[in-house]
Amino acid sequence: MERISWDQYFMAQSHLLALRSTCERLAVGATIVRDKRIIAGGYNGSVSGGVHCIDEGCYVIEGHCVRTVHAEVNALLQCAKFGVPTDGAEVYVTHFPCLQCCKSLIQAGIKRVFYAEDYKNHPYAIELFEDAGVEVVKVELDYLNIDTKAKEKVLFYSKLFQQLEDAGLSSDEMEELRAEANRLFTNLD
Repeated sequence: MERISWDQYFMAQSHLLALRSTCERLAVGATIVRDKRIIAGGYNGSVSGGVHCIDEGCYVIEGHCVRTVHAEVNALLQCAKFGVPTDGAEVYVTHFPCLQCCKSLIQAGIKRVFYAEDYKNHPYAIELFEDAGVEVVKVELDYLNIDTKAKEKVLFYSKLFQQLEDAGLSSDEMEELRAEANRLFTNLD
């Protein structure tokens, strides 16, 4: 059996953290690592005890949701709260860090940033990382299949089945399609 690489392992952790996101616009997860050990994790969400975007919608000002604390900052704040040093650590993020997160990561002493997906990669963020000597590496998650759109797929397939039934597909054909869907997507009715 082949073992999962460290990069894939930590990136998978970040993708799992992103599933806790409360922002409707983009789910992001971040894992801070030192010496191959996870020291903190974060996802983008509202201030503790505050209103969540998933409950009342995003609070957008000048194209940005101001209700959420970004995943990278939440992970850094977790380290600060519990007295865990970040100097020389690495971070694994599901998406390229925004400009503000870039500056926070540099100030926290993060030396390596691994990200899975490009997302509005700001040229100044790239320049700041280079100037600070922070290595930036794209590591797409390819080892595990984490479906971050499972709910949307279930709704789509349910709607599709209803349309097929309304169009007069025979009950035998419908049953065959449902059985195959249930085999592939165990959470379908």
